[in-house]
Amino acid sequence: MRSATFRMICRLLIASVMALSVQTARAGMIGADQVSLAAAAQTERNTVLNALGRPAVTSGLQALGVDPQAARDRVAAMSDEELDALAGKMNSLPVGGEGLVVVLLIVLLIVVLLRRR
Repeated sequence: MRSATFRMICRLLIASVMALSVQTARAGMIGADQVSLAAAAQTERNTVLNALGRPAVTSGLQALGVDPQAARDRVAAMSDEELDALAGKMNSLPVGGEGLVVVLLIVLLIVVLLRRR
């Protein structure tokens, strides 16, 4: 009797271990376009964050009553489309002697985006 019960318990344990230990693994291919889009979005995010790190932009944000850390947090939370639009506007601005105008436009864009949410 003990032997039959022992065999039954062993069979039950073996069946349960086999059923519970089965795990499925899935692998998939990532296309080059997905990788390049992610890299482009990160590059644009870094461009905007670098602009926010400039002392002139930081002082301009503080003059407008916007916390620079809140602006950085907002940039981190932006969607890829918003980042693309903002980075595109920053890249189309003139380079060189009109630095104050560039800084004020960047600050204005960030303030508009912050107040829109």
